[in-house]
Amino acid sequence: MRMEKLTNQLQSALSEAQSIAIGNDHSAIEPEHLLLALLDQQGGSVRPILNRAGFDVSGLQHQLNEQLEKLAQVKTPTGEASMSQGLGRLFNLADRAAQKNHDQYLSSETLLKVALEDTGHLGKILSRFGDIKKANEVIANVRGDGSVEHADAEEQREALNKYTIDLTERAEMGKLDPVIGRD
Repeated sequence: MRMEKLTNQLQSALSEAQSIAIGNDHSAIEPEHLLLALLDQQGGSVRPILNRAGFDVSGLQHQLNEQLEKLAQVKTPTGEASMSQGLGRLFNLADRAAQKNHDQYLSSETLLKVALEDTGHLGKILSRFGDIKKANEVIANVRGDGSVEHADAEEQREALNKYTIDLTERAEMGKLDPVIGRD
């Protein structure tokens, strides 16, 4: 796996996952570290996707933290943490999925999709907190028909939803204040 083929958001999350591992005196970065980093990521896409799919995100975070507490700790920390075999496998599967989608970069959504479909430990954790099928539908909706061709593709995706307010939707919900000074 080449780091330059990860989107900026995924690179940032991987760095944060490494910090979480080092902060907990773990010798390896596990998939749980990365998923926790993706859930906490400011402006990231994983938390909104899981929220839209109806996942219990706070319960998932709690479970991930419990899993991290069970991991072995290094007695004399060196300040280094390498990628675990499980995380490497997850990245390889996500890379394969990205290639099938004709993506130039590996995105957080692709990695999440692979994690959701994983029959291993991480997939089982995710399935306890929400509907995998619905999450895959939300991912497909977020991705649309396009492929990931730029490192900053995740930041550009759904820009209207991130940076604007849908006044029509708010009016339909009765949450729009009346306009003063109009006839």
